Amino acid sequence: MPLPDTLAGGERVMTICNACRYCEAYCPVFQAMENRTSFAKGDLLYLANLCHNCGECLYACQYAPPHEFGINVPRVMAEIRVGSYEEFCWPGFMSSAFKRNGVVASMVLSVISILVLWPFVQSTAITGDFYAVIPHDAMVGIFGLVAIFVVAALTVGVRRAWQSYLVSGFSRTGPPEGGHYVRAIRDVLTLRHLHGSGADCTNNVEQRSPWRRWFHHCTYYGFLLCFASTSVAAVYHAVFGWRAPYAYSSAPVVLGTLGGAALVVGPLGLLALRRRRDPAMGDPSQRGLDESFIVMLFMTSATGLLLLALRQQAVMSMLLVVHLGFVLGLFLTLPYGKFVHGLYRMAALLRFATEAHQ
Repeated sequence: MPLPDTLAGGERVMTICNACRYCEAYCPVFQAMENRTSFAKGDLLYLANLCHNCGECLYACQYAPPHEFGINVPRVMAEIRVGSYEEFCWPGFMSSAFKRNGVVASMVLSVISILVLWPFVQSTAITGDFYAVIPHDAMVGIFGLVAIFVVAALTVGVRRAWQSYLVSGFSRTGPPEGGHYVRAIRDVLTLRHLHGSGADCTNNVEQRSPWRRWFHHCTYYGFLLCFASTSVAAVYHAVFGWRAPYAYSSAPVVLGTLGGAALVVGPLGLLALRRRRDPAMGDPSQRGLDESFIVMLFMTSATGLLLLALRQQAVMSMLLVVHLGFVLGLFLTLPYGKFVHGLYRMAALLRFATEAHQ
C-alpha cells in the first residue's frame, strides 16, 4: 500500500498545485483537484489513477526541479498509483507481486506454464488440429479455472478502488447515472486525456508527437480484437459445433490476426518510446512493472501469429504449447501487473464524470 511518506508528499504537491492552478486546463487531475480543499488518502488514490502520465504539467510548472519546491506531479502520481495497486489487490498477500513483477519474472512464469501444459500433449502429428494436440476439455478446464480466479481478483480490486474513491473531500457526488457511464466510456475508448494539451503527447522538453497515443490505441484495441476472436471461436464451438482450426477467412481468424498484428506494433512502439522518454515523467523503480506487461502482450501475440502461419507444419505442436504458455502466464499476471491501471482509471473517470455533473 502507499507508504505514509508517499501520501504525505502527494498531499504537499496537490496543496501547492491547488494554490497555483496554472495547469487547471490540462487534464481531469487538476480539475478534480480544484474541488477539494484537503487531500485525504482516498483523494490521492483517486487523483493518481485519474492521471495518465502525459507529463505536460511537469514542463509547465514554475515550481518543478530545480526549484526548491521540487514539484513533479507525474512522478508523485506514479508512486501513489503503484501503491494503490497494492492497496486494492486481492488476495492481499499477493500485493508484493507488484514489486517483483518484471520481465524476467513474467518469462519464468510463462516457462512454468509451458511445463504445466506439456503433460497434456497427446499428439505431435501434423494435423493442424489444435485439439488433437491438447484436448479441448483440458484447455477449457485449465484456462477456465484461471479465468474464474482472474475475474474474481479484478472484480474485487475494482470494487475496492471505487469504495476508496468515495472516501473523499468532495462529498456532493451522488451515484453514477447513465450519462456518466457514457462520458467515462467515451474518454476511455478515445484515450482523450493521454495528452495534456493539443493533439500530440509530450516526450521531453518542447518535444511532442502523436505516437504514444497511437501505440496505446494499437495495444488497447488489439487486446479487444483478440478477446473478440476468442469469444467468437467459443460460440462457434459451443453453439454451432464447429471445431477449430477455422479457415483463414473466418471471423475468429480475421479478428485474431488483426488483433495480433496490433498487439505486435503497439507494444514494440511503446517499448521504443519508453527508451526515449524523459525519465523524470515517471517513477524509474516501476520500469519492470511497466515493461513486463508490454513484453507479455507482445510475446502472446507474436507466438499466436507464428502458430497461425505454421499450423500445418511439424512445429505446430510445440508452438501451440508455447503460445498457450504465454497466454496462461499473461492471464495469471493480469491482476498483479500494469493491466489493472486501465480498470482503476476507468473507475476514476466514472467518478470524475459524476463529479463534473455535480
